[in-house]
Amino acid sequence: MPGPAATKIGHTLAKGLGIKINPPVAYKDEVTRGESVFSTDETWVEEPPHTVDFFKELVPEKKDVYDYVVSLFPFLQWIGHYNSQWLIGDLVAGITVGAVVVPQGMSYAILANLEPQFGLYSSFMGVIIYWFFATSKDITIGPVAVMSQLVGNIVTEVAKEYPDIPGHVIASALSIISGAIVLFIGLIRFGWIVDLISLTALSAYMTGSAINIAAGQVPTMLGQTGFNSRASTYKVIINTLKHLPDVKIDAAMGLTALTMLYLIRIACSYSARRWPKNQRIIFFISTLRTAFVILLYTMISWLVNRHRRKHPLFKILKDVPRGFKNAAVPEIDTRIIRSFISFLPVSVIVLLMEHIAISKSFGRINNYTINPSQEMVAIGVTNVLSPFLGGYPATGSFSRTAIKSKAGVRTPLAGVITGLVVLLAIYALPPVFYYIPSASLSGVIIHAVGDLITPPNTVYQFWRVSPFEVLIFFVGVIVTVFSSIEDGIYATISISAAMLLYRILRSKGSLLGRVKVHSVLGDHIIGQDHHQVIGPYGSVGGLNNELAARSVFLPLDHGDGSNPHVDLETPLPGIFIYRFAEGFTYPNASHSLEHLVDYIFKYTRRTNLSSYPNPGDRPWNDPGPSRRKLKQLKAGVLTAAEATGIDENLPTLKAVILDFSSVNYLDITSVQTLIDVRNQLDRYAAPNVVDWHIASVSNRWSKRALVSAGFGYPTDLQDDPHQRWKSIFSVADIGGRDSAAAHAEQEETQALRGAPGSAKTATALDIEEANSNTSVDDDPKFKAAGSRLKGVTVHGLNRPLFHIDLTSALQSAVANVEARAARDAEVRPVSLSVTKE
Repeated sequence: MPGPAATKIGHTLAKGLGIKINPPVAYKDEVTRGESVFSTDETWVEEPPHTVDFFKELVPEKKDVYDYVVSLFPFLQWIGHYNSQWLIGDLVAGITVGAVVVPQGMSYAILANLEPQFGLYSSFMGVIIYWFFATSKDITIGPVAVMSQLVGNIVTEVAKEYPDIPGHVIASALSIISGAIVLFIGLIRFGWIVDLISLTALSAYMTGSAINIAAGQVPTMLGQTGFNSRASTYKVIINTLKHLPDVKIDAAMGLTALTMLYLIRIACSYSARRWPKNQRIIFFISTLRTAFVILLYTMISWLVNRHRRKHPLFKILKDVPRGFKNAAVPEIDTRIIRSFISFLPVSVIVLLMEHIAISKSFGRINNYTINPSQEMVAIGVTNVLSPFLGGYPATGSFSRTAIKSKAGVRTPLAGVITGLVVLLAIYALPPVFYYIPSASLSGVIIHAVGDLITPPNTVYQFWRVSPFEVLIFFVGVIVTVFSSIEDGIYATISISAAMLLYRILRSKGSLLGRVKVHSVLGDHIIGQDHHQVIGPYGSVGGLNNELAARSVFLPLDHGDGSNPHVDLETPLPGIFIYRFAEGFTYPNASHSLEHLVDYIFKYTRRTNLSSYPNPGDRPWNDPGPSRRKLKQLKAGVLTAAEATGIDENLPTLKAVILDFSSVNYLDITSVQTLIDVRNQLDRYAAPNVVDWHIASVSNRWSKRALVSAGFGYPTDLQDDPHQRWKSIFSVADIGGRDSAAAHAEQEETQALRGAPGSAKTATALDIEEANSNTSVDDDPKFKAAGSRLKGVTVHGLNRPLFHIDLTSALQSAVANVEARAARDAEVRPVSLSVTKE
């Protein structure tokens, strides 16, 4: 809070600039005349937040800085507790994933239009670096199908314009730039940005990408050539069908490998259900099916091609260099960056979408929470450092993460074990890689991306929740199939954002009515505690039944699905309760209040029907009655209501209650719109005044904004000394059963009952009570000692029009409308007599 000197300087400066510090009308008559239902010597006045408080909240404290630095290295929190049991779980999971990542890494590198060793480099760096920054024990960073396909498309497009730049140079530069962007987002802790990507967009992206990748791998699996397998998916499918006569012997290596992968998977799934005791062994057999199939077909390839290395019978990988032959400082310049800058946004999105979605999912499954910002740091550091060993963009892998989780991983350190397996493959197994059939690797890719396709049952569940989002899903898939992965991602994100914006822009609140309800257990009414049974429902009322009833507020049109047979009442004609639906900020401020004003105009009438006696007094957009009716009105033939066509039976506007339970922030536009509507309704209700009550305001800055606009207190008290505002407040008890106040009261009661050392001890008193028909607590002096309530107001006494809930707001509105009506009834005869005289 600013000090007196700062406040004085600020007020002096404001005066010089002509700035009005205080509201035009201040509420000075707060709770000083006895109208309040609560009176206490210790009143609480709510102070608005100051601007300096806002900036203080932004400045980190020393502890915040320390926590931030520590949060960058999450392994420090668990590495000191590492034990042998964790080590065993990490060894099993690490070796299992390592056996899968080696063939997948090489196949994904080919998908990225790079040589196989680059996939191994990326796999090694991803698992070795990630564990330092990980908040997920399950995720495995490395080459993935979708990112590899995207990198392959980028390399192909750049090669058309810059054929002299090697593909791995483009991929490494893309990794560093996109990784640096993701790292920056993570360091400033903007991980929440991924929440802007809906599940629908993610599912469409995964499904469309899987279809795109699978279709692009079929020609390689069949040995087809002569057309571009990276064209739009529908073109690839058409060309694949056209070139079926050109299928080569590669199809035998590809189709049989793909069939074997699915057969092993199906057999293992059946065996796990048939013999549940052996699920662990069956799981590892199923997990290692990729490595087994690759080794089997590599052996077959070796037997067939060992004597024809120069002219193999089918396409094989051939030479894979041993070690890190491409380790060097990555080459980056403006020409390289300019070559792929148009693909940079989609590259960043793909890096984030799959990784964050997978890590969140497995965190929920395994009962822990990830930090999206820290995961971005992990992805960013990995992709910035990986190119120094020759790596290309990598992110979280769904298939390998699922394997790692099911294998019983205990900590992120399992990635180091996987890294050692990959390192062994880089240095010891390149001669074996020579004979790996390319068609078999394509079968591995198709098998891997098959799990990324959203199953029909999931799409149906989407339809049950939100049919329109299913349309977005299919739009994303169709755009991906007929255009590209990038366009599919942009389409789904754009449509989802447009849908969100439309819902905010066109949202409108609901007018509420009140109904009294009881809580019923079986056929009995219960009180606040479900053990407290009041009596059978439907029996003749009574005080207990009334005390058990509570007021709830439902939409008058039953748009929430509530029972239409429930009769909702407006407690007093001319009082309206309005609940905002989607917040209250500049996008929807105008539309939300237009709905309220239209409803008020429809169900009320202007207070002064003859407020425009002359045609020239009327505004141009309210022409009013015709000239003939005006003449008849002046002649007394027609009443004001008949001339204007207004139903006199309609009530006049008296009060508006706004439910701010869904409003957490107000901006200048929303406040100004609220002021404009208040002025409009004041003119409509003139000469009466419209009371504005606001319930459930949960944000101090929102209160400050409302107070600055003149809300929160009655503004008409200073003009008329006869007006007496009924300030009704919500009071909370502070003397609970275990409180100090209750303890003091208990001691006082015990003293009255007979404290130790007195003539009548507690034991003697208990015996006397047992023989008496009247409880001691029924004695007036004991009631006086033990029944005092101590409470405080929940909201400040200086803001009587801010209420804790709708019930208190409605009570205040009704009380003051009735008081004003009673006052007008007393004043009106006096005014008439003075006029006659």
